[in-house]
Amino acid sequence: MATIEKWIWVDPVKYPDKQTSHTTGNMPFLPDEKYAVAEFKKKYEFDTEVKSVKLRFSGDAAYDLYMNGDFIATGPIYVGGDFLLNEIPRPSHYASNTVIYPNTKTLDFYARVRLNPITITEYSQTKGGFMLYGEVELSDGRIKYIFTDSDWSSRINNRYTKAYEYDGSIELDEYIPSVRVQNIWHAIDSSIPFRSEEKILPMDCNKITLRPGEKIEDKIIEFDKIYGAFLGVKVKCEGKIELNVLCFETDSALDKNIKVKNSYHMGTQEHFVFTEDSEYKGMLMHSIGAFSVTAENLSDEDAEIELFAIGTHYPVTVEAKTVTSDEELNKVFEVCRHTLKYCRQMIHLDSTRHLEPLACTGDYYIETLMTAMSFGDMGLARADAIKTAELLKYNDARMYHTTYTLIWVRMLWDIYMFTGDISVLSESAEALTMLMDRFNTYIGDTGLIETPTDYMFIDWLFIDGMSMHHPPKALGQTCTSAYYYHALENAAKIFSVLGRKRDSEIMTERASVLKDSINKWLFDEEKGLYFEGLNTPTPEKYVHNRHPQNVEKRYYLKNSNILCTCFGICEGEKAKNVLEKVMTEEFISDCQPYFKHFLFEALYKNGLREKYTLALAEEWKAPVRECSKGLVEGFIPPDDSFSFDHSHAWGGSPLYSVPKALTGIEILEPGYKKISLSPSSLGLDEAKVEIPTPYGMIVCEVSKDGFKYTTPDEITVEIK
Repeated sequence: MATIEKWIWVDPVKYPDKQTSHTTGNMPFLPDEKYAVAEFKKKYEFDTEVKSVKLRFSGDAAYDLYMNGDFIATGPIYVGGDFLLNEIPRPSHYASNTVIYPNTKTLDFYARVRLNPITITEYSQTKGGFMLYGEVELSDGRIKYIFTDSDWSSRINNRYTKAYEYDGSIELDEYIPSVRVQNIWHAIDSSIPFRSEEKILPMDCNKITLRPGEKIEDKIIEFDKIYGAFLGVKVKCEGKIELNVLCFETDSALDKNIKVKNSYHMGTQEHFVFTEDSEYKGMLMHSIGAFSVTAENLSDEDAEIELFAIGTHYPVTVEAKTVTSDEELNKVFEVCRHTLKYCRQMIHLDSTRHLEPLACTGDYYIETLMTAMSFGDMGLARADAIKTAELLKYNDARMYHTTYTLIWVRMLWDIYMFTGDISVLSESAEALTMLMDRFNTYIGDTGLIETPTDYMFIDWLFIDGMSMHHPPKALGQTCTSAYYYHALENAAKIFSVLGRKRDSEIMTERASVLKDSINKWLFDEEKGLYFEGLNTPTPEKYVHNRHPQNVEKRYYLKNSNILCTCFGICEGEKAKNVLEKVMTEEFISDCQPYFKHFLFEALYKNGLREKYTLALAEEWKAPVRECSKGLVEGFIPPDDSFSFDHSHAWGGSPLYSVPKALTGIEILEPGYKKISLSPSSLGLDEAKVEIPTPYGMIVCEVSKDGFKYTTPDEITVEIK
């Protein structure tokens, strides 16, 4: 809709130190920086009932919006971002849209806007602002326009003293007129809906009654699962109450948290002071599996505290499930699906504890596949892919994780195949060209990747004390070269679809040369395995803390062998022999659940799905038995002091890979217009697989005796 985009903020005369902030939550607060939450309100009265109102709104850095006392949205949609160049405000800022049918003569708006970015997913244009525009259709057909201006009232709610502290004993300021501020945001309409919210109660009693002077410490209140959620508090009191709520995921995290005094990695907490009956909703998302509560009643009257979580996630409209005769495997699917649901926020998240930005493309690619098999809606994946294209253009086709930028190319292709939406390819084509050209400059005399900025990221492992997060060449060259080969293949397909024949041919030519080079230099014929990289020295000008000098030892790990068989660098019987070694022989290290996604794919691609799919999926059962509240980040702790989170969807490949193996589904024409199926029970007694498509649900039932399936009429099916 045509819009009036007028931005307002609190009066700079009254609040001179509450006007500006830093760019991202990845940066520490400056010594003189003040935490601030502003409140805005405006009531509109009409002479007849409102039939509908179209709203467009945004804020910096984060807001809650209510109308007539009803919750509307949190926002804004996150810009995304990387771990590089975060000190530069991104030019994009997003506005949400909605249509509401209130059937009332009054529209009473309230917005709460946090000035400061706190979590690393959040970005700011360094200035506080709020904007709302509405087209109001009255019951008699007239249209009225409403928008933020100086007639909106505002104040700083000084009870929000710090990011995780609220002091209800502080006297509130009176509302005064807002001030118009320069529009530096120029908000783009968001392509995705705002998040859903739901009140989630703990498994046990969530109400605490305190007698006068009574204090409780470290009272545990458990939830059935781990939720990405805001903290909700309701208090009845007639005097001072002090309350501290630590939100943590698992008991093991709490044990370590006590030792390290609330490390960020263990949990997050909020501290409160209340002096009267109050209701509180937090503005900062926690990863909540349980509360540890410390509370003290400093008043002369009984007090009651009610605690709950307000779960938030990208809206779910369809939920497909795979159910098998193996109940433990079904539980694995359930845990993977639940964790995925709460990692789908305003961008994909690696986890609801880490809250990392779009730099973690490898995570979000796997989450995209999981979504395709469970929730169907590719809107969030498409938005993330387009934002990643913008980041690549901003940063001269470089992102923090070198290999993850290459995985983005496969993510583009798969989104296109799931949806049939060619625009995701055309809107990313400029960034794709830049990316492929950048990596071509990394090719050395061997024909391999030789001079990248780094070899990040391979796997969350340590080998001989060296991190596979940012390994030397001897531990990262083969995988990085394989990722580039796969990106070239997918880029060739993308350019072909876009009608760029010569660009497609160039990508194919580069891929052919690289494939030959990988097989020439990096395959050990005697061992029948690929090794992780050459031992030639790294030129000193390329060496830095994320790109260490090379080592002289040759390493044989599962990682490079998985990728070379997954991406078709190694084919036929040779590939099967390599995979047999991966599945049956001892290596100096295994892989984390993230990397096992590519192993599932390699087994499927090379005709070993029936032999090994369930054996590989078996590895998820033990960690799910240990904690069924959320999906663990890894199987192999780097050291005894390290604690994995349990809200990490990157390891949820069984939710995608097992149903794919059961059905043998391949998309032959974009958007599921034509598919092939080659079902197999994989040795299970029976299984029922649901797959959401743009036309409705595919349902495939398989057993040892055969299979049957149904598909929407719009889908053509081939049976193999």
